[in-house]
This record gives sequence, structure tokens and C-alpha cells, in this order.
Amino acid sequence: MRLLITGGLGFIGSNLVRHLLNTHPTYEIINLDAETYAGHRENLTDVESNPRYKLVVGRIEDHQIVDEIVSGKKFGPIDGIINLAAESHVDRSIEDPSIFVYTNINGTQNLLQAAFKYGKKAGATMPYKLEDYTIKFVQVSTDEVYGTLGATGLFTEETPLAPNSPYSASKASSDLLGRAYFETFAMPVVITRCSNNYGPYQHPEKLIPLFITNLLKGEQVPVYGDGLNVRDWLHVEDHAQAIDLAFHKGVAGQVYNIGGNNERTNMQITKLIVKELGKGEESIKYVPDRLGHDRRYAIDATKITKELGWKPKHTFETGIYETIKWYTANPEWVKAVTSGGHGAKELVASATKSAK
Repeated sequence: MRLLITGGLGFIGSNLVRHLLNTHPTYEIINLDAETYAGHRENLTDVESNPRYKLVVGRIEDHQIVDEIVSGKKFGPIDGIINLAAESHVDRSIEDPSIFVYTNINGTQNLLQAAFKYGKKAGATMPYKLEDYTIKFVQVSTDEVYGTLGATGLFTEETPLAPNSPYSASKASSDLLGRAYFETFAMPVVITRCSNNYGPYQHPEKLIPLFITNLLKGEQVPVYGDGLNVRDWLHVEDHAQAIDLAFHKGVAGQVYNIGGNNERTNMQITKLIVKELGKGEESIKYVPDRLGHDRRYAIDATKITKELGWKPKHTFETGIYETIKWYTANPEWVKAVTSGGHGAKELVASATKSAK
């Protein structure tokens, strides 16, 4: 089995690459990554010498690079594409939506078209059938495409799409393109939508690693608004396992929600991290709320649990403390991914400027 993982140097992508190599000892993994500020080779130093792992530096919008890989010319025939390559930071999408449209929509369409072009068996003709294809496609998405919830209720796979940020709108668009390729061409496309991830190798522009690293430097942490926005937290290793199952067992044309069943307010997360690192309330700085800030996300993961047998291994109580310890023990990694190149240093500075 040879798989193309896009965005495999990123947070979720690197954890997925590591999981697949460890779980499936005969699989070959091709990692196509643009090495932007959020994707670093430091995330996969432990597998870079593995003969079953190949890194290709390039963008999913690049037709030539994508065609060379998906056609089999570069490494041989591929059996699947799992698309994690995306611009994903909401604040950055508010500042400049254009790159989110370019990568998340155009890039996804480029991958889908390549899978359609090169993934059909010889002699296949319209109308196509699922059995005409040799390449399965998994589009990794987010619960943010559903918009926001009130105080009760959960997102299910049937919840209407109602994105509220340029980021989530671009992800909803890429999901709909995946759906269209299934409906129009019978291409085997599966869509997954996850809740907020946390764990090792997450870039320190995101809430949990940003707060940990700020506090370790003696800086304040910026809390949007009243701090009562609710998120459902999912450990990245549990997410990787779920994506693995979606690729191998997921039914074409279906959507699978992946959630941790760990709802916490931003303030609860903040106070937990502050306390664990021995800091006081003076470390918390309230900043103006984010534009269009969704109030609450919560996932109903019943479908993937019942149909594919997925069950998270991490509890939030153990996972969050392990995560704090990982960032505390890996200051060199933090330094490497936040200093120099790709605007990383400037982006992290921007994320924390309100707290200084």
C-alpha cells in the first residue's frame, strides 16, 4: 500500500504519518508538504531515514508536482490520498482570506482532479462506478464548517453547513468539492470532520501550545472576550487513529465526525495550564473578542464509533498534562518552529501582542 499524505509536516499530518508507519509495517508514505510556517521537518525527524517514507516539498496547488505523484511516475502507483494540507488559523484567515481560498479550495480541487484522472482502471467509461477506481480519497476537515452551537446540542453528520469565518468557509467548500466528485463521478471520497485537536507538535500559534509557551517565557496569555467559548478537545493521536479507520473502513460518500467528548471553556483550559505551570491569575490578559467568534463546538461521534469501531484512547485529564509536559521538555523544538523562515516568528508575536 502506497499512500499520499498532504500536509504531513504539520501538526495532525505528522502525527498521522508516524501512526501509519508504526501501525502498517508494509505501507509506503509519500508526504507532500509546502513547508510553510506550520509545517516543519523537525516534526518527523524520527522517521526521515525510514525507507518507507518519502518527503516531497511542494504545494497541493501545483499541478505538475501533484500529477507526477498521483500518476505513479515519481514513486509508482498510489492507493490513496489523505488530504490534510490546509491553511488553518482563523485569525490569519480574517487578516487575509485569499491564501485560504487558494490552498484550501483550489488545492483540494487539484488533488481531486488528479485522483479522478489517474485513479480510474483501464477501460472505465462513464457513468463511472466505485469499482472503477484504484485510489481512495479522504478529505480531512473540521467541525467549524457547521458554524456554532447554542448551550445544548451536538454537531452530527446531518447538521447543515454554516461556516462563520473565511477559514471554515474555505474548508466547507473543499468538503463540497469532495462530495461533488463522489456524486458526479462515483469517486471513492470520504470526509472526516474533527473537533479541536491538542497534543505534541502543534504550532505555538494555537491556544494550548501558545499558552504553555507564553507562560514558560514568563509572558501573559491572551483570552478572547469573556473566555467562555466552548470547544470539544480531541487528542491528535486519537484523531490519527480515526483517520486511519476512515481510509480503510469508511464508506465512500460518507461523512464521519470525530470528537473527543471533552467540552471545556477557554477559561477552564487557561486556568488549568496556568495552575499546572505554577502561575497566578495575573498571567491572564483579556483581549477583544475575535470577529465572528463561534460560541460553542461539540461533536457527536456516534457514527464513527458504531460503524468503524473507533474509540479514543486518551482522556482529557491525562492527555492535557502529557501535552504540557511535552512542551516543557522540548524547548528546542519550540525554538526551531517559531524562529526564522516562513514568517513564523512574526505570526507568533502577532498572536501574543495583545497580552504584552
